[in-house]
Amino acid sequence: MSTAALRAPDREFLRALADVVFANPFTRERVALIRRLAPEAPRDLASDREALARVVAPKVTPFVRDNALARLASEDRLLLEPALLYVTYHRYIPQLDAHIKRQAEKAGEPLAAAFGEDAVRELVQMGFDEDRSARLFAFFFQLRRAFYFIERALAGESESMQRLRQALWNNMFTHDMSGYEAALWSRMEDFSTLLLGETGTGKGSAAAAIGRSEFIPYLRHERCFATNFAESFIAINLSQFPENLIESELFGHRKGAFTGAIDHHQGIFDRCNRHGALFLDEIGEVSIPVQIKLLQVLQDRTFMAVGGREKKRFSGRVIAATNQRLDALRRESRFRDDFFYRLCSDMIEVPTLRQRIAESPAELEQLVALLVERVTGGAAPDLGARVLEALERGLPRGYPWPGNVRELEQAVRRVLLTGSYTAQSAGGTLSKEAALVEKLRAGTLPADELLARYCGMLYRRLGSYAEVARVTGLDPRTSRKYAIAGLAGER
Repeated sequence: MSTAALRAPDREFLRALADVVFANPFTRERVALIRRLAPEAPRDLASDREALARVVAPKVTPFVRDNALARLASEDRLLLEPALLYVTYHRYIPQLDAHIKRQAEKAGEPLAAAFGEDAVRELVQMGFDEDRSARLFAFFFQLRRAFYFIERALAGESESMQRLRQALWNNMFTHDMSGYEAALWSRMEDFSTLLLGETGTGKGSAAAAIGRSEFIPYLRHERCFATNFAESFIAINLSQFPENLIESELFGHRKGAFTGAIDHHQGIFDRCNRHGALFLDEIGEVSIPVQIKLLQVLQDRTFMAVGGREKKRFSGRVIAATNQRLDALRRESRFRDDFFYRLCSDMIEVPTLRQRIAESPAELEQLVALLVERVTGGAAPDLGARVLEALERGLPRGYPWPGNVRELEQAVRRVLLTGSYTAQSAGGTLSKEAALVEKLRAGTLPADELLARYCGMLYRRLGSYAEVARVTGLDPRTSRKYAIAGLAGER
C-alpha cells in the first residue's frame, strides 16, 4: 500500500482539532478552541455537537472512508488519530449515556454493553490495533462517566464552581489528556487526592464524581466492562466510628481478634476492587496510630486484617477529605507530615455556598431549582419560585449559609413542608458577624482589630486567603496575616 501524505490545510485543521479533543471540557478556553476550527463559521459555533455536524464530520469522513490511517506516514498518522477518535466517540455518546443511567440504577454485576463490539470493530477498521481499540472504547466510557457525574452533581456557574469542575477533570485525566491516554491510564492509583472545604459544601459529591469515573477495561469476550462503576466507589466517614473500631472497618478483622469479634469481617480496603476508589471522609479526625497504618497502605499498597497474618494488596485509589485546617493540625502534631505528603498528590478546594453566591447571585436560584427537581422528580418552576420567596422572607440579606449546600437542601425541604425557613445560628458565623457590626456602630474597634476581624470574616465566607486578598486589595501576605489574627481572636 503506497504511503499518502496530508495537505498543509488538513494538517492545520487537525492540529486545531487535537487541541479541542484533549482540552478540559469545563474551561472557557475550549469554546474558543472549537471556534478556531472554522473561523468562517457563524459565531454560535460553540458546542461539540455543532462543531461535529457542521465542521468536523465533513472534513474527517473522507479520511475514514479511505482508511487513511493505515496509509499515512507516522507523523501524519498521529495528527489524524485525535480526529478519528473525536468522531467515533461522539457517535457512541447516546449509547454510552443510556448505559451509564442503566448501570447507575442496577447493583451487582456489570451490565452487558454489546455495542462496545461495534465501536471496537470501527476503530480496528480505521487502523487502530485490536488491544488499543478495546482500551480506547473503555476510555470513551470513562470520559462520558466523568462528564456525566461532574455536570450532574456539581451545578453552578460561579467562578469557584467552574474552577472546581476543571480541577476534578484534571484529577481524573491529568492536565494533558493525550499523555494520560498514552501512559497514565493504568497508573492513577498512585495519585491520592485531598478534598478541603467546610462541612456541607459537597466534598462527598466531588469524591463520588472521581470515584465513579475510574478507568474500567472493556472485556471483549464478555461484551461488558470489568466491573460495575456504581459499586467501585466506597465511602466511609471516619468520625462515626470509635477509635477501637476504625482499624477493623478499614482493614477488616479475623474471628477472635478482639472481644466481640465473633466472625471474620472484611474491611473496605479489602472490598475495594482494582478499578475502584475509597473515600475517607473526615481524615483529620483519625489518630496518629491509624495515620501510620494508612500511610503504610499508601506507601507499599499492602495491609493486614486485625488479628491476621496474611498481607493483602490494595490496588484502588484513595480520596480523602476534611473540613479542618490541616496546617493547624500539623503544627499541633495531630496530623503527620509524611501522611499529609502521601495524601496530597492533588489538593482540591470545594467552595462554600456563600462564596459561590457572592461570585454569582444567580447561583442560589439555580441550586434551588435543581434541589426542587430532585425532591419532586421533575422540573417544578412554580415550586422553585415559592421556595426562593420564602427564603427571601425568612433570611437576612447576605445570609452566610453556615451549613452550606447541605443546609440549603434542608431549607428547600422545610419550605416545601412548612412554607418558611429562618436563619439557623448556633453561636457561629451569624453571631460573630453581628458582634462585629455592633462594635462598629459603637465605634470601639481599633484599626488593626477592625482589619483583622474583617479579614477573618472574609476568610470564613470565601474560604481562601487569595480571595481575601482580592476583595480587600491588600497584598497576599498582609491579608493572610490579618485573617489569621482575626480567626485567632474569635477562639
